[in-house]
Amino acid sequence: MEFTVNKADLVRELGLSQGVVEKKTTIPILSNVLLEAGDGGLTLTATDLELGIRSTCPAKVKTAGAGTIPAKRLLDYVRLLPDAEVTIKFMENQWANLTCGRSKTRIAGMSRESYPELPVTPEKIVDLPASLLASMITRTIFAISNEESRFTLNGAQLILKPDSLTMVATDGHRLALVEEKTPLDSLTGVYKALLPKKAMTEILKLASDAGADAKIAFSGDDNHLFFQFGNRLLLSRKLSGNFPDYERVLPKEHAHSVNLAKDELKATIERVAQFSDDRSRAIRLQVSPGEVKIYSSLSETGESEESIPVDYAGPQVEIGFNASYMIEFLRALPTPEAKFLFKDGQSAGEMQPGEPSEKLTYRYVVMPMRI
Repeated sequence: MEFTVNKADLVRELGLSQGVVEKKTTIPILSNVLLEAGDGGLTLTATDLELGIRSTCPAKVKTAGAGTIPAKRLLDYVRLLPDAEVTIKFMENQWANLTCGRSKTRIAGMSRESYPELPVTPEKIVDLPASLLASMITRTIFAISNEESRFTLNGAQLILKPDSLTMVATDGHRLALVEEKTPLDSLTGVYKALLPKKAMTEILKLASDAGADAKIAFSGDDNHLFFQFGNRLLLSRKLSGNFPDYERVLPKEHAHSVNLAKDELKATIERVAQFSDDRSRAIRLQVSPGEVKIYSSLSETGESEESIPVDYAGPQVEIGFNASYMIEFLRALPTPEAKFLFKDGQSAGEMQPGEPSEKLTYRYVVMPMRI
């Protein structure tokens, strides 16, 4: 196999594969990227058996064929080359010769025969706006559990309906739900799937590179989900198991609510949290007529207290929360105001955008802490 490819094109596609390539693996070939040269140019494939990515870029193919090279080493080297064309030729011993200007390099590769095959992409279910899916991931991904033992919580529940797109994530201590009213015309029923966190991270990268108006051709089979971004395909193994009945967790109503400026609230919590316990990150919110007081104390280190004026005339309520949980939501909140809804010190609190929207529903439920 021998082909010539533009350095910038190769670096871009190799860069997008890095999140998929297995860095520490007992199967050495999974650290490699599969290069296939043919009539359609150059096709690059990377997989860790849970996630796979395949993309194409233009190339002048002298001899068709396929081979694999360590993905990180190839990217690290090609990135340092001058902006010119790179010629890659695979020898019979699976080594690859790279030529760019005066630079000549040989990299040990591995046979294409032992590289795993990606599953065949099934028929498309629906086209999804890339920017919409990316914004929904941004507003839920932080609520996903990092505990591997709770594997059904290691991803988000994706729900497609003919008139809406919903994503829900929870780690058992908090829950983020975002629903956008949007017509999905080719969809006839309801489609549900558990999307792993790693796949969500890669979708964010591909969506940002695809552009604001890009569409994703979405499909799925019994075990995998497929996201086609133009000439790039991302596929992910579905998480198995049942996602919790999140509708039971969502509070039906709240006795009280206050509106706060998002940036002011986030900055206040960040400052006060400097004096919270490193493990629990616990802070207290005390809502009183006319103000919200936020405070924390570590007897050995110090204490901090700040108040924010608000329009509130209800009873005084004090609730303990994890400061990190609050800050992560406020970073993802798309509106300048946040609404904080609560009942009492023992019940879950909820945060929403300050202004209601007919198209967007964004709810974030956080369990209280005992301090």
